[in-house]
Amino acid sequence: MRVLLCPDKFAGTLPAPEVAAAVADGWRQVTDRDDLVIRPLADGGPGFVDVLADALDGHRVTVPTVDPLGRPASGEILLTGDGTAYLESAQACGLHLLTPEERDPTVTTSFGLGLLVAAAVERGARTVVIGLGGSATNDGGAGMLTALGVTPLDGVGSALPYGGAALAAVEALDGAPRLRGALPVAATDVDNPLLGLHGASNVFGPQKGADRADVLLLDAALERFAAVLERDLPGCPTPLGTLPGGGAAGGIGAAILALGGRCESGIGLVTRAIDLDAALDDADLVITGEGSFDHQSLRGKVVAGVAGAARDRGLPCVVLAGQVSTGRREAAAAGVTDAYSLVEHFGGAERGLAAALGRPAEGLRELGARLARQWSR
Repeated sequence: MRVLLCPDKFAGTLPAPEVAAAVADGWRQVTDRDDLVIRPLADGGPGFVDVLADALDGHRVTVPTVDPLGRPASGEILLTGDGTAYLESAQACGLHLLTPEERDPTVTTSFGLGLLVAAAVERGARTVVIGLGGSATNDGGAGMLTALGVTPLDGVGSALPYGGAALAAVEALDGAPRLRGALPVAATDVDNPLLGLHGASNVFGPQKGADRADVLLLDAALERFAAVLERDLPGCPTPLGTLPGGGAAGGIGAAILALGGRCESGIGLVTRAIDLDAALDDADLVITGEGSFDHQSLRGKVVAGVAGAARDRGLPCVVLAGQVSTGRREAAAAGVTDAYSLVEHFGGAERGLAAALGRPAEGLRELGARLARQWSR
């Protein structure tokens, strides 16, 4: 049989290519008769550029930038012959760039992402596709806009400090975006809006270190910033705070929309680039996965895209994850035949969690072997 292995990364432990390789190793320990087709995926978060670089005819350019606290960092731009540049916010704004003690979305900035975008424009890109996901920021893209020439000001005309909390005092903008006609495109892993209960601050702020008081402050600050963008940035769509995808990467999605850009499904973009449809058409079984299979997984992430495509073709789709908290009925409706958790595989609770984080490749090989025994003809 032909088995399609198309997982996302397991955040914090394994990149997508290593996840697929571990599952394939386990399967081959049981049988070598099956055709294993490996197509690692990304939805806009960490690994976005790596996956596309393997599929597209382009070249990578290393660019100096800064991390969410303004420290020197290094990013990459993938430039293709059609004038498109691909980059990912996580290389400059990623949560993985900070220690747990450093996580504070009231002060972290997306300025480094703006440096990457500016570098792509300087190299002649006409379209800049920005993978959004895994960010440590909640500044509504204010840092990115500053790096591109649009500076948020307070009531006396002074530039605001970096970070989401400072936007509570925003009164105006200074400057104009230096994009030279380039179109920014947000490759999003979520469809959440900028504001409200399902917005950037409420849904993703706690993952980035925000407590309840911080969440309320950040949401109010982003509401104020959105109003200023609508008023002072020509072409900004309204109402900015409710547009799907605006809440991606702490509101960077909204900043891209404000610049006249658009939001596009990250998983959709990647699957087209690697021609996943052709691989799905030839498959008998689909195996995908990610670090945590939860309620967010079905809102535009890799698993949702893959499972839906498999369902449309009548294919069984198995999900492997570090942890599984999605209910069976909800998962089945999305096209998931079955889901397996590394935590449960290793014994559950604290013991299983420690093993899943410390030995993910081992667990994935063992689950790969288990699936081969269940599914191989």
